[in-house]
Amino acid sequence: MRASFAKMHGLGNDFVVLDTREQPLPPMTPAIVRALADRYTGIGCDQLVLLAPSARADLRMRIYNADGDEVAACGNATRAVALRHARANGANGPIGREVRIETASGILAARATDAGIAVDMGRPRLEWEAIPIAYALDTLSLPVGWEELEQPCAVNLGNPHAVFFVPDCDAVPLARLGPQIECDPLFPERVNVNVATVESRRHIRLRVWERGAGLTRACGTGACATVVAAIRRGLTERAVEVELPGGTLAIEWGEDGRVTMTGPAAESYRGTFDWGDFA
Repeated sequence: MRASFAKMHGLGNDFVVLDTREQPLPPMTPAIVRALADRYTGIGCDQLVLLAPSARADLRMRIYNADGDEVAACGNATRAVALRHARANGANGPIGREVRIETASGILAARATDAGIAVDMGRPRLEWEAIPIAYALDTLSLPVGWEELEQPCAVNLGNPHAVFFVPDCDAVPLARLGPQIECDPLFPERVNVNVATVESRRHIRLRVWERGAGLTRACGTGACATVVAAIRRGLTERAVEVELPGGTLAIEWGEDGRVTMTGPAAESYRGTFDWGDFA
């Protein structure tokens, strides 16, 4: 069976998008995800995104990390799916028209703006049980450390995040420390590791080790979680530009408690593959 796909990305965080509304597909398995995500023998991606009909929203999105595990949210993928939906409904889609996307973490609303795709990411969860953490701790400053990375702030924004504020995020050996922290027993569902440098009250530099995907050029939920952590610690204003290796996102934690992320998304190319080659 030939299956169609779209290769998309948000600031270099890339996805293979399969749309089951257009073509029925066999059940997805971790092995198939890993095979498609392999950058040498597959198509290559950080995440595989599966689109399906929804009874509650315009469409449903399921997200799988490159290691085959399903996750609840992905900010960059949400922007990419919103862009795809807008284009499917006429040219680049009318500015301001909202698309509602059902995810495992709830329904996310996205719309095209002059500045890119804006997504309402919802309200962050800050309770230790919601991160989750293995036992009760103050999520504003966890009393733990891994070498130079100490006292992270913990935030769940669809995915669990540990945010470390450091003098220079580029100097942190994240490729070595990231997997140690990701898989620490303190985090029963593993954790995304964010190292952030506050350049000003409206600008943060950020690098992310993403659970199940490794070092990534951008992480939308990580950018949102980092801004929430920075605001909780009194380091920034409520609207911040977050500079990632792949580009910049605009993040705002509104007075209503909801986080809005705005940034670009793009389609790289489309293609087909033989399902039997990866099953």
